[in-house]
Amino acid sequence: MPWVRIATWNVNSLNVRMGRVEEWLAEVQPDVVCLQETKLADSKFPALSFQALGYESAHRGQGQWNGVAILSKVGLGDVVFDFDDGDEEDPEARLITATCAGIKVSSVYVPNGRSLDHDHYRYKLAWLERLSQMLERSDASEPRLVCGDFNIAPEDIDVYDPSKFVDSTHTSEAERAALKRMTAWGLIDVFRARYQQERLYSWWDYRAGDFHQGRGMRIDLMLASASVAERVQWCIIDRNARKGKQPSDHAPVIIDLA
Repeated sequence: MPWVRIATWNVNSLNVRMGRVEEWLAEVQPDVVCLQETKLADSKFPALSFQALGYESAHRGQGQWNGVAILSKVGLGDVVFDFDDGDEEDPEARLITATCAGIKVSSVYVPNGRSLDHDHYRYKLAWLERLSQMLERSDASEPRLVCGDFNIAPEDIDVYDPSKFVDSTHTSEAERAALKRMTAWGLIDVFRARYQQERLYSWWDYRAGDFHQGRGMRIDLMLASASVAERVQWCIIDRNARKGKQPSDHAPVIIDLA
């Protein structure tokens, strides 16, 4: 089975970041990329530009907000938008799934939640419930990868200072319990499985020099079924992509599969 490089990246607007994304794709050469926060309508998605770089693509857009995509050099089939559960479609563009290199890959942009007393937090928990139900309707033994901006730091080690996040979103008990439900079903946080003690982050606020001061959170996750996790040979958070002019506030997460 050939090696496959898969990445996930919240780009925080393709309109703003497209040049950086193209440079990064040329340098890193991923085979599959899950994108979040494209902030484009489907009609504005630069599919032809990605095609010129060798990628098939599928996109679920929503204009100036949200938006998720999958790019692939190794096949892109069985594309499913949203939860495909027969229920009312999510009005926000936060989930897309496709089969790439024999793996069912989902690009997810979990709602932020805003604050624990906000309607958006209740929406976040309901959204995570639907994601878990989607997974639980499928076979945990099949090759599966759920990638993206989860807006959840799984453990205290995944935030720079847990005391700064008491009674706030991203670290609440209910959010973490929703994530643990997915791992209990059969998904493995492949980054944490490899780096068990390191405080390494994937998101830093633009303000107050947080990136340079190391004040971040690890909220961009790659959750793999056991059959995919056992193939992981290498995993990294690409901090270099967070540097320079007009970066996204997120760094890509990359894995190589044997």
